[in-house]
Amino acid sequence: MTSSQRIALAVLSAATLMTILDGSIVTVAMPAIQADLGFTPAGLSWTVNAYLIAFGGLLLLAGRLGDLVGRKTMFLTGTVVFTAASLLAGAAGTPAMLVAARFLQGVGSALAASVVLGILVTIFPGPRERATAIGIFSFTGAAGASIGQVLGGVLTDALNWHWIFLINVPIGVVTVLVAVTALPADRGLGWGAGADVLGAVLVTAGLMLGIYTIVEVERYGWVSPHTLGLGAVSGALLAGFVARQATARRPLLPLRIFRSRNVSGANVVQMLTLSAMFAFQIIVALFLQKVLGYNALQTGLAMLPAALAIGGVSLFASARLITRFGERTVLIAGLVLLLVGMSWLMRLPVDADYVTDLLPMMVLIAGGGLVLPALTALGMSGASADDAGLASGLFNTTQQVGMAIGVAVLSTLAATRTGAELATGATEAVALTDGYRLAFTVAAGLLAAALLVSVTVLRRPGTTAEAATADAVPAF
Repeated sequence: MTSSQRIALAVLSAATLMTILDGSIVTVAMPAIQADLGFTPAGLSWTVNAYLIAFGGLLLLAGRLGDLVGRKTMFLTGTVVFTAASLLAGAAGTPAMLVAARFLQGVGSALAASVVLGILVTIFPGPRERATAIGIFSFTGAAGASIGQVLGGVLTDALNWHWIFLINVPIGVVTVLVAVTALPADRGLGWGAGADVLGAVLVTAGLMLGIYTIVEVERYGWVSPHTLGLGAVSGALLAGFVARQATARRPLLPLRIFRSRNVSGANVVQMLTLSAMFAFQIIVALFLQKVLGYNALQTGLAMLPAALAIGGVSLFASARLITRFGERTVLIAGLVLLLVGMSWLMRLPVDADYVTDLLPMMVLIAGGGLVLPALTALGMSGASADDAGLASGLFNTTQQVGMAIGVAVLSTLAATRTGAELATGATEAVALTDGYRLAFTVAAGLLAAALLVSVTVLRRPGTTAEAATADAVPAF
């Protein structure tokens, strides 16, 4: 890896660190934000929802736009928007101002994050160096999730909640200044290669409405008119988008990208895996605080071994294992570890001991350090140079949708079970624990489904089976 490649990788990792850090750091500071700005309980959730809707809704569009106007241009624009929005969020004095700033942060994150993998695979074309770069990149993601929880508690307690956003400003400024010279220039394909305005409207509206519907499930319920009605509209918009892409002369999302079973399969596996694992992160934190009585900082420290395990494996082992055994084998091994760990939590007692009942999962979650780099490599394996931004945007979109669905489904199931247990006279701790155990059981089922798809659908990139599948499906 050359020095210029190292600098470019550091820039991309720094931007990703900000995005992931921002997603986890806010949750710890929410009580302080509510007390200071006077949020209602329902309004407070929009400090998270506004970001998720903008981020998840724009990723696919932003990825394709990066191919058209240039991925470096899109990355720089997104980082500037995110940094400015972070300054606005840090200065917020009213709930409306903070929610608006969070929405703009989501826009900036989508513009930058959508093309990061596309840039990475062009900077590192060789299999070995690409595997190493993806391992480092995945380590950054794991570190960001852990640092966010710990740093959120430290900044909020030592200073105030405003600094959880202001900390992004110096990181963003330095990232932009270095990226101007460190990232390779690319001119893009031009608007004529895929400026499908109708398709852009359909996919953006469909994704934003779908994510909004999912994040509001806990409030309205799965079978409410609100959820079913908006879900149907979202589905119709996305179906219309697919139909448009199949017939448009210059589609925004050329359907040829789905010719590769590895690209399609990796996105499905990622959605299933992150539905389980992101919900695990939220629900374990709730168990530690609501049942075991941990405070915010103790919760972050308790979950630190998980991030260290994921980060250590992705940084020091994943690249070598992928180079030797291939992405598919490494992915399957990682999913087996995650499934064993999640199954361990299905028996979680109400008076759990951290060392014997929780720490084993924090160690076994090291399987995520195998899963994430392998999935990333598989998800980008079928992308041409012209479609790298699109493949990156698609991969990030399924990631965000999977996370949103996982939290909505598992949190709702846990709350329903807890309510039923309370109605029978169970204590709050017992009822909560029973609800969380149900969530972990469903999460284990999602991981089992991901493992099944990995075994039956995915192939090692470049194998005859993968090539034959791609050739058998007509291009659009």
